[in-house]
Amino acid sequence: MTQFSFPKGFRVAGVACGLKPNNLLDFAMIVSDVPCMTAGVFTTNMVKAAPVLLGIERLAGFSDAIRAVAINTGCANAATGEHGLQNARATAKAVGDKLGVDEHHVLVMSTGVIGTQLPMDKIRHGIDLAVEQLGDDWQSTAKAIMTTDTVHKMASVMVDTPDGSYTIAGIAKGAGMIAPNMATMLSVIVTDAKLAPGQAQMMLRQANDQTFNCITVDGDMSTNDTVLLLANGMSNVTIDTESAYVRFLDGLVSVCKQLAQGIARDGEGATKLVEINITGAFDDASARKIADAVATSPLVKTAIYGGDPNWGRIMAAAGRAGVAFDPNRAVLCIAKGVDFYRIEKLSTGLVIFANGTGTDYAEADAKAIFAEDEITIILDLNIGTGLASVWTCDMSHDYISINSHYRS
Repeated sequence: MTQFSFPKGFRVAGVACGLKPNNLLDFAMIVSDVPCMTAGVFTTNMVKAAPVLLGIERLAGFSDAIRAVAINTGCANAATGEHGLQNARATAKAVGDKLGVDEHHVLVMSTGVIGTQLPMDKIRHGIDLAVEQLGDDWQSTAKAIMTTDTVHKMASVMVDTPDGSYTIAGIAKGAGMIAPNMATMLSVIVTDAKLAPGQAQMMLRQANDQTFNCITVDGDMSTNDTVLLLANGMSNVTIDTESAYVRFLDGLVSVCKQLAQGIARDGEGATKLVEINITGAFDDASARKIADAVATSPLVKTAIYGGDPNWGRIMAAAGRAGVAFDPNRAVLCIAKGVDFYRIEKLSTGLVIFANGTGTDYAEADAKAIFAEDEITIILDLNIGTGLASVWTCDMSHDYISINSHYRS
């Protein structure tokens, strides 16, 4: 992992309060020394968890005053009715009371099993422990929000400007139930840059559309998806010009992209990170439909797991996306590695389909690419300028094992 940069004025903690067995870290807190300009994007699932409903409500009235975020694992507090919403409010109040801040300036996030109520005695214990341990241990904080994740996910970038430097840093969790819009994932991103009202929400949506909304593991959308951006301004660097806006957005996209790729790479039972690039479509929307069809195809994902460069499955998935294109003009290429975003040339990989059929490629060369841990699939439709990229993973036997016993 690259060096992690610490944004000014934020303290964090990850503790074990009994929500998980074996004294595993299971409760996290992120606190700013001063009020933050805050933005959020949330699941579009009609069944929204209590913390999502509370977060939407709080940001509608207090987006310039948020001081803390508390995150619990083990229980999603989703489909829990009025009792669940009361527990979410009670969690925020307990955090506020302990920190000495207004409860309305506290956001909560939950992840875990749907349909169970929060064990509030353990939540209160977690709050007490977290407040006592607030510091700069971002790694423990990232670990404390994991569920079926196998690795913690954190990223940061320091941005130098003529007026000084600022940091953007974030943590995320997610491994299964991953599909836009958004995915079973939680992420908190913080910065010590100073953002104006409206800037934070606009930039978070732009970054989210390019990153977290471009990942899929299994095509299932969660009840709890939340990404938050908190800006406390303590670097004294203001985003007040067009060039400053572009610079900040680039940094934000970089952090979100690292976290998003980490989620796709750590998909439940996954062994490979896969980037799907569609280029030459009629428009970007058409390209995205095809990319999603390929990325969510169980036949494609299992072929990737088996190291089988089965171009027939890829082309069949593209063809059922509901987007018109001419297979005789399409060119399919595979390549080692990822980050070929918006690629326009196929010279970096192996062409395996063109002129309506498979090419005369060496099967050993194709299998060697599919044996890699990171793979890019590039499909050029040659009918327009539409482009799209999504990140996904393969699907192994372990995905079934994990999800067939999730509650037990």
